[in-house]
Amino acid sequence: MHVMVELSLYPLVNEYISPIQDFIDRLNSYTDITVSTSSTSTQVTGEYGVVMKILGDEMQRTHEAVGQAIFVAKFLNFDAMQARKSS
Repeated sequence: MHVMVELSLYPLVNEYISPIQDFIDRLNSYTDITVSTSSTSTQVTGEYGVVMKILGDEMQRTHEAVGQAIFVAKFLNFDAMQARKSS
């Protein structure tokens, strides 16, 4: 099953752009997920288990580096969404 996750990151630090860019750059380094970034969020699409593992690792890495940060996420069954588009 594929999943699409829409993420927004809000680091609770004065210099907030760098942690956001670092997080996006790390996501883009993975070849087994698709990453699409807009001005307000980043969408990650891929195999469910793979996406969840990557996000867990990278969110933990961000929290360890930044301290306080808020992640807001929406999870969507991408397979079901694609099937609905086809019908």
